[in-house]
Amino acid sequence: MSTVKEDRIVLEMQHISKQFPNVLANEDVSIQLKEGEIISLLGENGAGKSTLMNVLYGLYRPSAGKIILNDEEVEFSSPKDAIEKGLGMVHQHFMLVDNLSVTENIILGSEPGKAGIIDYKSARKEVAELSEKYHLEVEPDAIIESLSVGLQQRVEILKALYRKARILILDEPTAVLTPHEVDQLFLVIKKLRDSGVSMIIITHKLEEVKAISDRVYILRRGKCEGLRNTKDVTKEDLANLMVGREVVLTVHKEKKEVTGDSIFNLENVIVKNEKGINALDGLSLNVRPGEIVGIAGVDGNGQTELAEVLMGLCKLESGRIYYKGEDISELTTKQRRNKSISNVPADRHRFGLILPMTISENMVLGFHDEKPYVHGINLALDVIHNYSEKMVKDFDIRTPGVDIPAGNLSGGNQQKVILAREFSRNPDFLLVAQPTRGLDVGAIEYIHSQILKMRDRNVGILLISLELEEIFSLSDRILVLYEGKIVKEFVPEETTDKEVGFYMTGGKKE
Repeated sequence: MSTVKEDRIVLEMQHISKQFPNVLANEDVSIQLKEGEIISLLGENGAGKSTLMNVLYGLYRPSAGKIILNDEEVEFSSPKDAIEKGLGMVHQHFMLVDNLSVTENIILGSEPGKAGIIDYKSARKEVAELSEKYHLEVEPDAIIESLSVGLQQRVEILKALYRKARILILDEPTAVLTPHEVDQLFLVIKKLRDSGVSMIIITHKLEEVKAISDRVYILRRGKCEGLRNTKDVTKEDLANLMVGREVVLTVHKEKKEVTGDSIFNLENVIVKNEKGINALDGLSLNVRPGEIVGIAGVDGNGQTELAEVLMGLCKLESGRIYYKGEDISELTTKQRRNKSISNVPADRHRFGLILPMTISENMVLGFHDEKPYVHGINLALDVIHNYSEKMVKDFDIRTPGVDIPAGNLSGGNQQKVILAREFSRNPDFLLVAQPTRGLDVGAIEYIHSQILKMRDRNVGILLISLELEEIFSLSDRILVLYEGKIVKEFVPEETTDKEVGFYMTGGKKE
């Protein structure tokens, strides 16, 4: 039974501004949170959502404005101050120690006991009681590294509740969860709300805003663009408010008959990880021209190794890789790329761009030593500049010019630089990994449309994504990857995200 006091305001952020050198991240933002209420903070990348919550949690000091907590004005100089006042934050990247137990992680920094001796028994008992009270079932003695991502997230929530948090901030809480884990998390969130815990959820997923929140604040360019009761607004309304224009949320993909021989084949591929365990365990798959094959799986089931072995970045223990019927297993990355194979890597900062280099330099990376981009031993700078300006225009890259560092661009625009470079090479096969990770709805809409254009040009595409909605939207076939093996194949129109999620977590049906 809910302990909520109807409409009692527990938190107000009044006229908050946060100025960094050269950037006004938040400008005159005000929000209210009621007891036992769930509000969403929705906005594009760079809209100021995380900055606002970091101000609330004591990680930043506001440049202007004030915070009222339970009718009292407060100032936090660190997260410790916020925690002492009943705030808790579950970050997108969990703050857990892998080789400690659940209980040890939860009590870390707040250990019960006397004279330096930790009373582990009473701590374990309290953790078990909290776990039962809030339906956050997790084994108190389990070691963190043995737990699934969903269970690790429960530990993070319990850690905040152990410190008596009555207001929880959840930053992109479903970013790495399977559909089943998302359902379980939402049940937990509703139980917490019913017990009077108030929550602020940072997200860019419109489905989840609709599913879980009571009200939604929309931030755009550091300002609050609107407040809506979630039940009174559509996903389309939210997307348009968020981006400031009409956004097409549904991917319109023509059904096409894919025939002919495969352009890309993996046969019984084995790749070992750093620990000598098979990360890919006898994996076979094929991609035909003009089709998108989506790889669905929980992170850590061989996706990284699959992308690396395709591009010649890791050692092939056994098995073969064929491209247009030719065995390319022993070819270098450069040799593979010269055969009309393009790659959009999962980590754009580590493998896609050199951030201090200019946009134009990044635009020709990997083929900067080929004509027409060289004259003798010198780079043809005019040619590179003109080509880069054309790519900026064609791919709608928002930048003051092509001579600024790639690191100055937003995440979405950095991703567009990579797409422009890889797509403009007219590939016959395209490996795309996590193409929209961390991007907002406007950038996602654009990138999906560009991937579908490549499909329509008869390019064979292997899509690796942790976003199941993206896999369903774009793929012609879905292959489920679990512990380095393809365990199931689906046609998107003939299955559901729940069924795919079942196999993603190792489920088997006789």
